[in-house]
Amino acid sequence: MPTAERPDRFREGAGRLCLDFIRTLRYRGTPAETEELADPAALADWVRQFGTAAGTEPSVPPLDVAQVREARALREAVYALVAAAMSGDRVGPAARRRLNDAAAAPVPVPRLTPSGTVAMSAESPLAALMSLVARDALDLATSPALLTRVRPCASPTCGALFLDHSRPGTRRWCSMDICGNRAKKAGLRARA
Repeated sequence: MPTAERPDRFREGAGRLCLDFIRTLRYRGTPAETEELADPAALADWVRQFGTAAGTEPSVPPLDVAQVREARALREAVYALVAAAMSGDRVGPAARRRLNDAAAAPVPVPRLTPSGTVAMSAESPLAALMSLVARDALDLATSPALLTRVRPCASPTCGALFLDHSRPGTRRWCSMDICGNRAKKAGLRARA
C-alpha cells in the first residue's frame, strides 16, 4: 500500500500477481527495456510492496545477489509459461521445473491481529511471495477463460501484459493513466 513516506516503486494493476511480477522487466522487448530488479534492495522493495496484506509490511531479511538472479529466472519462467499458454504451446522443461519448485514453497500464513486486521507472515517472505507468484502463473496458464483475456499493451513502447477485466473485453492499454493517456495525447496532436 502506498504511503506518503513510501510511494509504490513498482507498477501494479496488471490484473494478476504473476503479470505484475513480469512487469519488473519494464518495456520488455523494446529498445528501452529496463531491469527493475537490479539489486537485492530492489527485490526487497518488491517483496514489501506486493507481499502486504491489510496495510502491513512484511519484514524482509537481507537478500543477496543469488536471490535476485533466482527471482529474475522465475520471472522469465513465468513469462515463458504465459506466452506459451497464450500461443497454445508448452513451456520448456527448465521453466516448468523452476515454476514447480517455486510453487512448492510454503505460502504466507494469515493471522488476525489484536486490532482486527489480517497480517501475513512467512519464515521466508521472498520464498513465500515467489510461491504465490508461481501458483498464480500456473492457475492463469491453465484457465482458458482467463487466458483469452490476457493482452499485450497496445503501446509499441510498453511491452507489458495485462488481464482485461473490462466487461466487453476490449481494453487496449495496460494502464489508461499511462499508456492510454500517451496514445490519446499523441492522437490529438496528430489530428491538430
